[in-house]
Amino acid sequence: MREYKKIGVWQTAFLGDAVLTLPLLRALKDRYPDAEIHFFVRAGVEPVFTGQPEIARVRPFAKRGAQKSLKAAVRIGRDFGREGFDLWISAHASLRSAVVARATGISRRIGYRAPWYNRFAYTETVDRRFDELAEIERLMELVRPLGIDGPAPEARLVLPSGAMRAAERIRGGIDADRPVLGIHPGSTWPTKCWPEEYFSEIVRRASDGGAHVLVFAGPGEEEVAERIIDGAEVAPHHVTNLAGKLSLPKLAACLGKLDAYLTNDSGPMHLAWTQDVPLVALFGPTVESLGFFPRGANSTVLETELNCRPCGLHGPRKCPKGHFRCMKELTPDRVWSELRKKLWP
Repeated sequence: MREYKKIGVWQTAFLGDAVLTLPLLRALKDRYPDAEIHFFVRAGVEPVFTGQPEIARVRPFAKRGAQKSLKAAVRIGRDFGREGFDLWISAHASLRSAVVARATGISRRIGYRAPWYNRFAYTETVDRRFDELAEIERLMELVRPLGIDGPAPEARLVLPSGAMRAAERIRGGIDADRPVLGIHPGSTWPTKCWPEEYFSEIVRRASDGGAHVLVFAGPGEEEVAERIIDGAEVAPHHVTNLAGKLSLPKLAACLGKLDAYLTNDSGPMHLAWTQDVPLVALFGPTVESLGFFPRGANSTVLETELNCRPCGLHGPRKCPKGHFRCMKELTPDRVWSELRKKLWP
């Protein structure tokens, strides 16, 4: 079987999608240990992957910036084609991704069979089997033409040492006798967000029970974090607001130091479970059966059974039914009963 020396793996969707690609990268490195693997990701998330041992180089793609147009996609694809890649694997089924792949002219290009235009972009295509497989297994279908079979390798996030040291300093400033709960109330999609007052109730119960709470939130979500903390009405020294204060690698490293984590269905959820952090994930407009769920014995997904779920692959901006029952009926009582078992096992 042919040995490849320089492999490009293209996954420029969201942060969580890139994290879910880690088993595919590990499988490629196991099969081609001498290959130089370049991982192409959405610009802004690349620092998370710089410590990953399978990857020779993490490459950002500015899909919302200077590289947005299809004309730019053709140009950069041609540039990649001159870099000596001998295998190209695209885990993203967008038109732009197909244009980039076709423009590279690399002799072997593997992508998904659908959408229809992919047949013109790749030398080989595979069925994604969306209704049969979870996302990691769908991704592994892309390497089956290479003779890579069997179960997916473990998804294990490896972070830069500087981020790990920063997380150790933060954890070191907390009373060692108190377990640490992290909460992340934000999401790119508003309907994926559990009600703020529910998060406040969890902060209150955790603090009253003897835990310290770290509140995480990304840029633009700082006011949400402040409202949740204010609504909890707990002693200030029992909660630390880290909203907007951490880079993605430092956020990931801090998640890895938690005793338990409460999160919406979001990118940081994937940063946590790939470090084996005990977590409770709240799925509202999305469902676990779509395949983008946290794995492992320490992960618990909570959902409300409703006929209107799921209402989209990502979740719409507003509840199509106007009632938002998928999240409102995930009560703090139900969530706390699961979360406290992870804080005090």
